[in-house]
Formats: sequence, C-alpha cells, structure tokens
Amino acid sequence: MSDNHLPFINSHPLDRRAFLRLGGGLSLSLGALPAARAESNVANLPGFGSAKSVIIVFASGGQSQFETWDPKPEAPELIRGEFSSIQSAVPDIRLSEHLPKMAQLADKYTIVRSMSHEDLDHGSAFYLSMTGNYHPNKTSNHPPQPFDLPCYSSILKRVRPESAFVQPAIHLNAPALVPELVGPGQFGGILGREYDPMFIGNVIAESIAMPGLSPIGELPEVRLNTRQSLLKTLEETNRFIDRHQRLTDMNEMYGQAFNLLADPKAQFAFDLGREPQAVRDRYGRNRAGQACLLARRLAEASVPLITVVFNHSNRGQDKFPTVTDEYGWDTHNDIFYALKTHLLPRFDLGFSALLEDLDERGLLESTLVICMGEFGRAPLVAVEKSFAGTSPGRKHWGNVYSIVMAGAGVSRGATLGRSDNRGAYPASEQFGPWDVTATIFSALGIDPAGHYSDPFDQMRPISIGKPMTALYAG
Repeated sequence: MSDNHLPFINSHPLDRRAFLRLGGGLSLSLGALPAARAESNVANLPGFGSAKSVIIVFASGGQSQFETWDPKPEAPELIRGEFSSIQSAVPDIRLSEHLPKMAQLADKYTIVRSMSHEDLDHGSAFYLSMTGNYHPNKTSNHPPQPFDLPCYSSILKRVRPESAFVQPAIHLNAPALVPELVGPGQFGGILGREYDPMFIGNVIAESIAMPGLSPIGELPEVRLNTRQSLLKTLEETNRFIDRHQRLTDMNEMYGQAFNLLADPKAQFAFDLGREPQAVRDRYGRNRAGQACLLARRLAEASVPLITVVFNHSNRGQDKFPTVTDEYGWDTHNDIFYALKTHLLPRFDLGFSALLEDLDERGLLESTLVICMGEFGRAPLVAVEKSFAGTSPGRKHWGNVYSIVMAGAGVSRGATLGRSDNRGAYPASEQFGPWDVTATIFSALGIDPAGHYSDPFDQMRPISIGKPMTALYAG
C-alpha cells in the first residue's frame, strides 16, 4: 500500500517536546476523562439530528463568489468580471454561466451569500474553516503544530468515537496543501495523533481507492489473527521507541490499516470499480470527481463525516499550468482562463453529480452536503505583479463570500443572506466558519454548545458558533 493512500503520517512536524513544554504529552490517556458534556438543550432546533452523514466539499484556495454563486451582472465590468450569469432552475437565482449543471439543480440546495470573517491568508483561514476558530496568528501561513485546536473531524472522533463504519471521519484527496506545505487545522492537534481523521490521497492512483484492503485470495482467519498478533508486537516494541514520532505514527497507521483490511464493509466501500462506467463518467474521470463519488459510497456505508478536498493544492497551477487536476482556486491572476478552462468545468461536473446522485438514491434526505472554501475573492479585477500570470485576477477576500448547503432538511431552491451590490460586504445577517461547524455537529445530533476534554483535563467547546437554523424549511 503506497503512502498516498494511507492514514497520513509524514508531512506535518509534530514535536513531542512542544507537548512536554505544555505540561503534558501524547502519552496522557484520554480514556479516564469524560468525552463530552452537554451544555444546552438543542434537540428541538431545526436540523438537529437530521443527518446520518455530512459531506464537506472544500474548494481550497478561495472560490470566487462572483464567478460562481453570487454574480453581479449589473455591476461595472471591473467588479462583475468577464463572465455572464445564467438563469437557474429557481426564478430569482442566477449563477455563473460556467455552472450550467449546478444551475439546473438550484432547486436542491441553499446558497449562503453572507459568509464573513477577518482572516486573509490561506493557512490561517484554512485553519479557521477546519476548526471553527481563528488561528493564534491571524492572516498567516504556519505549519501544523501539536498545540493546534483539533479539526471538526477530530472533535467528532473524540465526542462520538463509535461508528457503524470502522472510521468515523475520513478526508479524501487529502491532505490539503497550501500550496505545497500541509495546511494547519486538519489534524487532531492537542488531542493527539489517534484523533487525526483518516486521510486518503489520490483515489484514482490505483484500481481501488485504498489499495491493500482486499486480502490476497481468501485470507484465512488464522492469517488475520497472525497479523493482529504482529500488530500487538509492534505496539509493544514502539513503547521503547515512541520518542521517534514517525515510527509511532506508523504504528497508528498499521492499526487503522488492519481494521480496514478486516472489514468487508470497508473493502466494498473503497472499491470504485464496483460503480458502473457511466456513473464514474458522470462524476468526471479526475481526482476530485472520483473523490466525490467515493464520498457518496462512504455515506452509503454510514460514515458520519466525510471531507473531500476538491483540489489537493490551493495553487498547484504555478508548477503544473497544463494539468487540470493541479489547479486550485487561488486565482490572483489569469482568473478567467483558470476558471473557464480548468476549475469550473471539473467542479460543475463533480459537485452536481454528487448532489444529483445522492438525491436519486434517496440519500440526500439524510446527508448534509456543504461546499465551502476558506474565503472568497475581492470585488475588483486587477493584475497582481507579485504573482504568475499576465491577465487580471482577484485578491483574497474574507469580508463576504458564499457557500452552498444541501440535504438533511436544508431548504431547497433558496438563498440565505445577501451581499451588497458590489459583492464587498454583507447586506444582511452574516455567518462565519464557526457557525458552519456548529451546524455540522447539530445536524449529526451533537450539541455544539457542549464541551469535550483535552489531554490536560481542560473542557473545550465543541463549537463557538451557533447552528444556522435559518437554513431549514419551516
């Protein structure tokens, strides 16, 4: 099994000494501490407990709201940009002309057009999106650190470790790179490596998304038991070598890999080859499209929380300008070429296939789907001399941007919030990434106002936001 398909082990520097300086360490057991404590009664709130699974499609790099979900056709050209808008299936909703499939499906989702926060750099804004909290160094690009707050997936593993599937939280086409270094906030952080989500890289690199899951032939039970004994031996050995972080990470990796190997349900879910060719074509024969298809299969297998990093690098086009799979949404220059040629056709195909497929299979009723990025783009088209490219683009913009939410009771064919006529600031109630995390937990039936314990016996909030109850019909 290649590293590209293993639980992520080797890209972010976790320094054990940093934990010791904090007065604890990864060796501190969490077993004796209460996993979570509820603080409020939210069972009667709209959307609470409505989702069996949540799928987050993360458009890393900063998806432009002008060229996707919130076009401004009446604004001056330097604001509205080169693209036209088109009428969607909902009379008062217009989308970019390069999202024709999503326009046809506009009666299946809600566009939130008044997202807003104060962070303006990819690393820290990505951290904010993944954790629902500002990074200690706002507007910065720091690597992952052991004292980072855990991502929403890790918190789920802490407060609800039981799952019908062997892993409760899986990140696909991951980890997210910013643009070549691993972004902070997508790990267990202070909770430790055992609370990292499972990371699956390029799902089309081999015939099965998780190579090695299928035993060679019919692996006898005695051989499975032998492998389990070997894992126990490795655990004993690693007690003496746990000062070497990579070896301990590999120990955790082997344990997760064994669990997957022994689970027929996992073997089936990860085998994209079981899908009809027409279905695979509908999602798009690319990394992100097939990751969306795998997300649907994992939702069918009852995985509670699935994150698809739609583009594994937020700006891979600088090194690979001819490779569509490498393009990210960080379009400082050449935005219209990048969107029209590389980003929007692939996104329109893959994301629309996910929504349509879930709906046709009756899964959208119990699956909350969220498409979001770390921020939007600025309401002025201009060339930035410090970036590659010669035609205009848009800068980072967190003051207002858009996300899409669907399923699990979310209103269909609606918008929530609005931006001003320049697309620069909210013109209505605004929401932040903290509210998105609160909505995720609420949809899964977890009180976001509750708390979980960290390794230092401190109680930390599951979310500092509030569920976005206005999303739900009735």
